[in-house]
Amino acid sequence: MPASRRLPRILFLLVVLPALGGCFAVIAGGAVAGANAARDRRGAATVIEDRRIQIGALDSLNKDKQLVLKNNVSVVVYDGVMLLVGEVRSEELKARAEERVSGFEGVRRLINELEVREPEGFWSRRRDDALTGQVKTALLDIVDLPGFDPTRVNVTSAHRVVYLMGKLSHEEAERVVEIARNVDGVERVVKVFDYTD
Repeated sequence: MPASRRLPRILFLLVVLPALGGCFAVIAGGAVAGANAARDRRGAATVIEDRRIQIGALDSLNKDKQLVLKNNVSVVVYDGVMLLVGEVRSEELKARAEERVSGFEGVRRLINELEVREPEGFWSRRRDDALTGQVKTALLDIVDLPGFDPTRVNVTSAHRVVYLMGKLSHEEAERVVEIARNVDGVERVVKVFDYTD
């Protein structure tokens, strides 16, 4: 094939392949989400409802430019429990963030763990993300509890504090907390569990 005809095809592939990769990621992500939902004790409808609430809360926060641009607010929703973590620059902004996400139908409890301080930088947030990954990996060591599945534990980290959410038995919760506390870099563990027994 002449070089003049190869160039348009190569350019076409350079444009199309990234888009196809995104499609693959969506399909693979959907398969993983579906597999996780099958093991989740919340039930599929609750998983979907939690996601709907989280998206709505983030949308509400994003409409307040002062909150979004100079602060760092993360929202986690698990079984109708909404957790706010991150940093805001004043008590007034902390209260405003809580007010913006209050009142969503389906929220049983709102836990505001926002800290009033200068927002942490990129590398500090990455350190917290790494800590979350280390805790999740450490939970894979729990192999002696019948029926325990580490994917049922939602792990969120902020400022070296690990927040644990999920529907667990008391025995499962105790083991999860014990393991999380012993991960290097964890300064504190906060339990936000619903107990099944």
